[in-house]
Parts: sequence; structure tokens; C-alpha cells
Amino acid sequence: MTLYKISAFSRLGQVSIKALRLYDQRGLLTPAKVDAETGYRYYRVEQLPRLHRLLALKAMGFSLEQIGQLLSDDLSLTQMQTMLQLRQAELQQQLQGTQASLAAVAAHLKYIQEEKTMPEYEIILKSVEPIRHVISIREIIPAYTAVGELFGNLNQYLAQNNALESMPDNGYCASIWHSPAGKGYQEDSVDAEAIIAAPQSVTDSKHIQVKDLPALDLVAAVIHRGPYTTLNQPYAAIIQWIEDNPYQIIGANREVYLRGGAEQDNVDYVTEIQFPVKKITA
Repeated sequence: MTLYKISAFSRLGQVSIKALRLYDQRGLLTPAKVDAETGYRYYRVEQLPRLHRLLALKAMGFSLEQIGQLLSDDLSLTQMQTMLQLRQAELQQQLQGTQASLAAVAAHLKYIQEEKTMPEYEIILKSVEPIRHVISIREIIPAYTAVGELFGNLNQYLAQNNALESMPDNGYCASIWHSPAGKGYQEDSVDAEAIIAAPQSVTDSKHIQVKDLPALDLVAAVIHRGPYTTLNQPYAAIIQWIEDNPYQIIGANREVYLRGGAEQDNVDYVTEIQFPVKKITA
């Protein structure tokens, strides 16, 4: 039976000599014979099908360790099918991520070509962790700017409970806008909720609620640097992004005040706008 030197078998299998040596070291493709004196590796043509299966599995993205399992004589057909199904699911997830990245690149290119400048706002998708122990007040207010009065009520309540000194630095502070579905921006009668993280010692009252904010599985988020009076700009950007991408809003949006205060026109403020979304499937 004809034996082929590693160089010849490399040409037959269209794989490098370095790769054949690695497969031998990993026990994936052992030479038919190794010369005891020279250490030369020799292969048989009958080993080509195993090499081709190895290369096919490698092209599917399996690791060498996984390939070793898939090439095992002890592996049942059911076990092989399960491993292939798992790999298929991994590749589909990677493909979705790649498609999302491709769509983001296309959107940026389109914006630059049309506007001749870089986008001012970058919208990202992320999850939001639950926020523990916040105090909340929710009311119908005459306009969005009136939410400051709700925060004033919360701070007054904290002062009455001697809790201001024990407030955490950079504590969570946010507004939640409970607009009726499909209504979007409202000129008046705004359903607003003011939220402040509070010490554990603070309890609720008739008008102030103590609770945990739930996690959000997926939000479209944008950062705005500047005064509250210009928040319409990031809102326009994020709403347009949601309309241009396969997502839909599924809940009340949050304004998280990463750096803020009572003034409306402070250029140093930093606000994050979050819209809970879900992907639209065809």
C-alpha cells in the first residue's frame, strides 16, 4: 500500500505541512507510519476522507477540541446532530450581529453622504439593570418642564426624613414619561414620574412611593450633552433611528440625569434617553 511523505500528502489534501503536524499533535489525524530513525511522517490516500471531514468541520467554525469529539468513533449520530445544531444556532446569532453592524455602517454612510458631516448623536442598544430602592412620585403635570416640581417634592420628603446627608454620591435620578401608546409628545397633561435613589431608611408615604425599578431587556439609548431646553434634538435622533431600524417602542421612556440640576440651560448637563424596544421580526 502506497505511503506518501508529508509533503506529498500536503499537496493531495491542499493543506499545509504545519497544519498536518498540528493535527498529528492533537490526535486528529495520525500518520500511517512514522520512521523511527528520521521521524518522517507518512500517510495513506485512505486518510484523505478523514482529512476532508476535519477541514469541513474547521470551515464550520468548530474548534480543534470540538473537531476531535466529532471525529471520535464513539460519537453517536444523535450526539453529532446535537453539536451541529448548537453550532448552527451560534452562527445564526453571529449572523444577526453582523447584519446589525452592517445596518449601522450603512446608516452612518447614508447620513454622512446626505448631511456632509458626522452624526451628532450615536444611538446604541443595551440592557438596563434593575435600580434598587428608589422613591417615586407620579402625577399629571401641565408641561414637561413642570417635572422639576416633582423632584422638589421628593427632595423635600428626603429632607423631612433627614436623608439628604446619607444620599449616595452620583445617585440614580430620572424621569419616566408615561405617554399613552401612540401619542408621543404631548403639549399638556403629561403623565410624568420623578425618580430618585434613596437610602434604605426612607419609607413611602401617601404620595411618595418606595420601589425597585425593573430591569429593561433592551433599550435604544442616546447621550445628550447640554441644557434640557435642547433635549428635543436627541429625541428627534433616537425616534428617527428607531423608525429606520427594525425595532419598535414597547414602553415608557426614561430620561436619566447623569449630571443635572434645577437649571434649564446648563451646558454641562449630561442626560441619557432610553426607549424600551423590541426587534420586529418578519
